[in-house]
Amino acid sequence: MAIYEYQAIAQSGKTIKGVIDAETAAVARRKLREQKLHPTQIAESSGAEQLARGAKRAGFGRVSVRDVALMTRQFAVLLQAGMPLVEALTALLDQTSRVRLSKAIYDVRDKINAGSTLADALATHPRIFSQLYVNMVGAGEASGTLESVLFRLAEVQERQAKLRARLLSTLAYPMFMALFALCVITFLMLMIVPRITQIFEKQGQELPGVTKVLINTSDFIGAYWWAMVLGMLGVFVLWRAWIARPSGRMAWDRFKLRVPGYGGLYLKMLAARFSRTLGTMLQSGLTMLAALDVVKTVVGNRHIDEQLNDVRSGVRRGRDLALPLKETGIFPPMMLHMIELGQRSGEIEDMLIRVADTYDDDVRMTVDAVVGLLEPVIIIVMGIFVGFLVLAILLPILNMSSNI
Repeated sequence: MAIYEYQAIAQSGKTIKGVIDAETAAVARRKLREQKLHPTQIAESSGAEQLARGAKRAGFGRVSVRDVALMTRQFAVLLQAGMPLVEALTALLDQTSRVRLSKAIYDVRDKINAGSTLADALATHPRIFSQLYVNMVGAGEASGTLESVLFRLAEVQERQAKLRARLLSTLAYPMFMALFALCVITFLMLMIVPRITQIFEKQGQELPGVTKVLINTSDFIGAYWWAMVLGMLGVFVLWRAWIARPSGRMAWDRFKLRVPGYGGLYLKMLAARFSRTLGTMLQSGLTMLAALDVVKTVVGNRHIDEQLNDVRSGVRRGRDLALPLKETGIFPPMMLHMIELGQRSGEIEDMLIRVADTYDDDVRMTVDAVVGLLEPVIIIVMGIFVGFLVLAILLPILNMSSNI
């Protein structure tokens, strides 16, 4: 699909310029007429050639949070410098390397030229711009503080990207160690152990119990490894089908909150997400009810979503936020106390951001501590297996030596 630059006359008589994507120039003209625009000039954009070349190099992969955060900060800087909205979007096209994001910016600029608001134009690309993003931009447009809202959005997204990258980098080493250990154990059980045990079986002597366990385990893995792989794949497929159903998803999300150890950490992550999103939206000028509507869509847990319906109903009836949150029996007490304190002092937005910072730091330190324990645990497990393997091989050899 090509991208065309056009000049058209609107119903008001105003001449506007913009871009539109279409298969041919004729299709582009038809789309413009459907938008109540009379095209006077239309030509294929040179930007389309750049996008095509970029598509060959980079493909149309997903846009990361870091990409959107960088684009948002650049957008805010351009607007703060006094550049008009459409010109700022045009300037972003030269600074964006992601093809999919570039196409979205083209489309957003085209819709704004046609008379749409920035928030409505962004809402047509939900896979790139979340509902939180769209609602905050809408609040910024309504209040005339779009630049400050964009800076705040960029900060939120950059913090999310940094936290995600830190968690992945922290977990990468123990995950690699665990995978390497699994590969080594599988190789030994399938390739090395059968060759060694053949020597013992040819001797015709009674083997120690440890050696028999090793031989039986190796034979079972060698004979039924395919069944084990298919079984794990089947369980995964059934699990995916189960959580795709609303009842299954609800049960799974409730189960995650009750898992010993992990449930507490997961709840802190959700509490941080809830607090940061709500605080950021309140700082951007949204009302409490409107902000709670958006928070429901970004929490990511169906069980908590259901509880937030009751929270929103309580706030609509005039109750303070802390009271219906406490009645859910889900959220941590420290979070509830800080929200209540923020309501009393009239600084609930800043207090919510402080709650999110606290829980983010707590999650990071907990993950670091758990990873620090995982590494020696993996080494100990490997040591136990190697010791078992050596013992199972040496005992028959010692018995053969004593018989000689």
